[in-house]
Amino acid sequence: MNLTEAVLLGVVQGLTEFLPVSSSGHLVLFQNLLGLKEPLLAFDISVHVGTLFAVLIYFFKDIIAILKALVKWLSVLPDRQAAGILLKEDREIRIALLIITGSIPTAILGLLFKEIAETLFSSVAIVGVTLIITGIILWCTRGLQGEGHGIRRFTVKNSFAIGIVQGLAIIPGISRSGSTIAAGLFLGLDRETAARFSFLLSIPAVAGAGLLGAGDLLGHNSLPTTIIVTGTLVSCIVGYASLKLLVWMVRRGR
Repeated sequence: MNLTEAVLLGVVQGLTEFLPVSSSGHLVLFQNLLGLKEPLLAFDISVHVGTLFAVLIYFFKDIIAILKALVKWLSVLPDRQAAGILLKEDREIRIALLIITGSIPTAILGLLFKEIAETLFSSVAIVGVTLIITGIILWCTRGLQGEGHGIRRFTVKNSFAIGIVQGLAIIPGISRSGSTIAAGLFLGLDRETAARFSFLLSIPAVAGAGLLGAGDLLGHNSLPTTIIVTGTLVSCIVGYASLKLLVWMVRRGR
C-alpha cells in the first residue's frame, strides 16, 4: 500500500463509518479494486480508530456530561433511594447505564465471532449480499410513522437489543450505524435520539475492537508508520465531516 491508497481508504472509512452504508464493507470493496488482495487488518483498525476520534471530538461535551453524571450517581449508590431518584431524573445517568447495558452483548458477540468476521473480509461476494441486507433495513425505516420518544422511555431491554444488533454488525457489509439507528427507530426512539445513542454506543465498541487488534498494529503490522498515521488522520477529519452531515440528515427525517 502506498500513501495515495492510504489517503483514499482513509476517505472511504471517514465517509462510510457514520453514513449508514457499512465502512467495513466498502473498505473490502475498495481494497479489492486497488488490488490489495490480502486483508489489511492493522490498517482497517487504525482508520476505525481515526473515526473513533471523530466521535470523541464531536460529542466531547456530551461525553464529559455523561461521565460527570455517572461519577455523581456512583457516589450516592450506597443510598438506594437517592440513586433511584437520580436515575429517574438525570438524563445523562440514564444514557450512561443504557450504553453500558448495550455494550455487553456487543462485546460478547464481538469476541465470539471475531475470527469468523476476519475471514469474511476476504470475500467480496459476501460483502455484496450483506450490503443488500443493509439497504433493505434502511428502506424499511421509511415506512415508520410518528415522532417517537426520547431516552427517558427507552428501556434496558431496548438498549440490550440494540447492543445485539451492533454486535452483528461485525460482519463486513452490515452497517453499524445504519442497523443500530434503524433498531432504535423500530423500538420507538425519535430520530435524533436514535442517532445520538447509536454514535455514543459505538465508542466502547470501537475502542474495544481497537484494543483487541492492538497486536496487529504492534506485532504483526508490515505497513510503514506513515501509512498508518496518514490513514488515521484522514479518516478522523473526513469522519467528523460525515458525522455532522448524517446528524443533519437525521434531523430532517431522511
